[in-house]
Amino acid sequence: MGNSGKVYIIGAGPGDPGLITIRGINCLRYADVVVYDHLASEELLRYASPQARLIYVGKKGGEHTLPQEEINRLLLKKARQGHVVARLKGGDPFIFGRGGEEAEVLAYAGIPFEIVPGVTSGVSVPAYAGIPLTHRGYASTVAFVTGHEDPAKEQSDVDWRNLAGIGTLVFLMGIKNLSKITKSLIQHGKDAETPSALVRWGTTADQATITGSLKDIAKKAQKNQFAPPAILVVGQVVKLREKLNWFESKPLFGKGVVVTRPEAQADGFAELLRKEGARVIYFPTIEITPPASWKTLDRAIKNLESYAWLVFTSANGVRFFFRRLKEQNRDLRDLKGIRICAIGPATAETIGGMGIRVDLVPASFISEGVVEAFKNVDIKGCRVLLPRASKARDVIPEGLIQLGAKVDVVTAYRTRGSGRNKKELETFLKEGKVHVITFTSPSTVANFMEIMGKGFLLPEKVKIACIGPVTAAAVHKAGLPVDILQENYTIPGLVDALAGYFAQKATS
Repeated sequence: MGNSGKVYIIGAGPGDPGLITIRGINCLRYADVVVYDHLASEELLRYASPQARLIYVGKKGGEHTLPQEEINRLLLKKARQGHVVARLKGGDPFIFGRGGEEAEVLAYAGIPFEIVPGVTSGVSVPAYAGIPLTHRGYASTVAFVTGHEDPAKEQSDVDWRNLAGIGTLVFLMGIKNLSKITKSLIQHGKDAETPSALVRWGTTADQATITGSLKDIAKKAQKNQFAPPAILVVGQVVKLREKLNWFESKPLFGKGVVVTRPEAQADGFAELLRKEGARVIYFPTIEITPPASWKTLDRAIKNLESYAWLVFTSANGVRFFFRRLKEQNRDLRDLKGIRICAIGPATAETIGGMGIRVDLVPASFISEGVVEAFKNVDIKGCRVLLPRASKARDVIPEGLIQLGAKVDVVTAYRTRGSGRNKKELETFLKEGKVHVITFTSPSTVANFMEIMGKGFLLPEKVKIACIGPVTAAAVHKAGLPVDILQENYTIPGLVDALAGYFAQKATS
């Protein structure tokens, strides 16, 4: 690569972080510098290396963090310093994204670059609003038009007369010129009654849609204080929205759900929430770390053959135990003859993913359920190893001892505060974007209260959802109400409970 780095101009998609391409994610992962826009979802920055430098260059409401010329110079500078640069742009970089201009500058300077196409908002936003751009019964032609041309031009390049004859028209960045756009179309022959739609913040939990006719959509936008970013769709296909509005009909659409789980474990939960239309607000209150000392776990691993049972009460316990097993130059063969109990399906799945069969999963996925399950197993005189967090309830060891077992409790990991600033969450609360705060363990509750402080007052409209009676008890102890408590003590069960709760609210 010589003294020069390389620039990847990446389409970030329209807003839903799930719509970026795999190629785009891979480029983000090995970039040294990430230069990103206002319309590129900040959740995508989670894919960047922890060592990468993140530089925001977006513009909002016409206010530029950096003018385009400065952005061009920044890309050149970083590449010439030998860095791999990920230039993250909303939508597709070559569809009204000025990606072509940036590529020209790089090409002229001899800087290696690649274009990573993205899902353009012109196609995806109408789709999320239930509007197909083409349909055999309504439109066989479609045109994409910028609603915001270069102000330096002496005259418009838009051919209004020919546009008026096209089946479906999609205007990007057209809110500020909306009246001019609608009047120009009508003046050049477009029927004033043509169905039209405006979609704001499409593909995200903030998506909002208004419909009308070409002649009145501008007035409706003004009345509803519709502001950028928004897309205008003009054509008979807009009528199909009434039947095809799939995204805004999801049970958790528009609901802000706070995830307090450790960041490393939050992605699966977040994905399930997004599938139901929720806005995911990451606010991890704890992080999972190795124990202060491996001494007790190492001793247990050295004497593995003496144990009849291994009991895991969390996926974290599984991961840290097997990590240490490997570090001690031991492997799965050392578990021969040892039976395994997992507290619930998530823990069992983690164990199964390592190619190990789980012998016992209790019917109730809590500590009391583990003890109850062992009442049907003869463990009198058996040695049981329980690798778990440094702080945990003693229900399992005490219960198994009463059943005649000899139990060794060893610390496999510990939880500690995440160090998050309460202002991060307070901003969302003040903006009314939080509808539910979720807790998945007593430690997430305790550290949440520590972060927010003793004077924290839960807004009246914000609900609390948690997994299981133990976590619920911790919530009550903290002086907070429990509004949603599902019967199935798993993450999918919690999401189902949230969806059911708001679906019921919507119909009541």
